[in-house]
Amino acid sequence: MLRLPAVLRQARPVSRALAPHLTRAYAKDVKFGADARALMLQGVDLLADAVAVTMGPKGRTVIIEQSWGSPKVTKDGVTVAKSIDLKDKYKNIGAKLVQDVANNTNEEAGDGTTTATVLARSIAKEGFEKISKGANPVEIRRGVMLAVDAVIAELKKQSKPVTTPEEIAQVATISANGDKEIGNIISDAMKKVGRKGVITVK
Repeated sequence: MLRLPAVLRQARPVSRALAPHLTRAYAKDVKFGADARALMLQGVDLLADAVAVTMGPKGRTVIIEQSWGSPKVTKDGVTVAKSIDLKDKYKNIGAKLVQDVANNTNEEAGDGTTTATVLARSIAKEGFEKISKGANPVEIRRGVMLAVDAVIAELKKQSKPVTTPEEIAQVATISANGDKEIGNIISDAMKKVGRKGVITVK
């Protein structure tokens, strides 16, 4: 019969004590198909519902809990989107996808993040529904891109350049949550620096 050396026999209880901490980490949980889409869509809905209330000049403010200091009160869609982090990892993936939409819109245009979030939710819901019924995801994407081109062309037709100080004040007032005083200050600043000027707020 094989006997372990005394040193190894004494080490065995130690290895048992460490066993819970030495367990192998398993691969990530992976989901496919309808289950994954349903969970992701729940995350999309949670984020979009929180952001959608800020839409437009009559939108409501949102209170965001912070790890330090007082809660943050904001009406900025991208700020609300960035603050959301869901515990369920699959729902969080859906939320992060829409966060990317809001972030990209903010970087490209500087505004319209709430509208982009609401549109992204609608595209995701309709797309997932069609995929679950057997539609080709590649064809759905192609259709979305064609729709985007059509909408951009129509918006360009309907767009109107903002030129006068009064029009600038109106746009600035809307961005300032209806505060006419701030709108007029921005209009005056724009008048002084010109169309290609830069305004720095300290």
